[in-house]
Amino acid sequence: MPADQTADAPDRSVEEITDPDDPRIADYRALTDVELRTRWEPPHGLFIAEGELVLRRALRAGYRPRSFLVDAKRVDQLGDVPTGGAPVYAASQAVLEQATGFHVHRGVLASFHRRELPAVERVLADARRVAVLEDVNNHTNLGAIFRGAAALGVDAVLLSPSCADPLYRRSVRVSMGEVFAVPYATLDRWPAGLDQVRAAGFTVLAMTPAPDAVPIQRLTPAQRERAALLLGAEGPGLTAAAQSASDVRVVVPMRRGVDSLNVAAAAAVAFWELGRDDPL
Repeated sequence: MPADQTADAPDRSVEEITDPDDPRIADYRALTDVELRTRWEPPHGLFIAEGELVLRRALRAGYRPRSFLVDAKRVDQLGDVPTGGAPVYAASQAVLEQATGFHVHRGVLASFHRRELPAVERVLADARRVAVLEDVNNHTNLGAIFRGAAALGVDAVLLSPSCADPLYRRSVRVSMGEVFAVPYATLDRWPAGLDQVRAAGFTVLAMTPAPDAVPIQRLTPAQRERAALLLGAEGPGLTAAAQSASDVRVVVPMRRGVDSLNVAAAAAVAFWELGRDDPL
């Protein structure tokens, strides 16, 4: 049995959907419309998982399913997935595409109930190393940062209020479901909330390409011990206010005249550097 596969599921019935406007699948309407989904999903307390691996990871993390929507030719793909009594809907690829706005080539979608986010102090109490994101509103970058955090030893992610939604479908997909594995919370006061991070014993490290920033590999052991790596949006980077609220400005040294990396790539390099001495 694959690592992400769960125990045998109970029998379930499958309900056929022939109308893309069927109200039973309202959760899945216009999934490519970012503005519409942003206005629909959080207020309705839901998020969408795409693909068998991702929905299995959501279930493994304890998220409760609302419903499943499957290509009628691939119903068996649900296999032993425990539905928890949530309805399973099946439709032709044409109906799926009209309802969702894209070709559902992974064959399976699921709608899940969101959970209340933990308090910042709870997230920090259980962490040794965290990422703090300011204005990261590109869902692909956000998902990639979460995947890097999970893989490279970052215990939690803190978000400024203007960051994108980690549970938006694209973020979830790019992270390969690792958004479910890494605890996260929102710092409602920004950048004043960084004081709370510092008070919890972290050194706030602001990533910037500035020429006077400290090369990240030259941080002292004390600065690395409990690090909160502060990363800004693609393009503008960190605001001056966020940099002023940090303890140390750090840089990943560049070669061949390249001034910076994509924020997700820079995050991965920095995560690895900060955790390179960790026991595996």
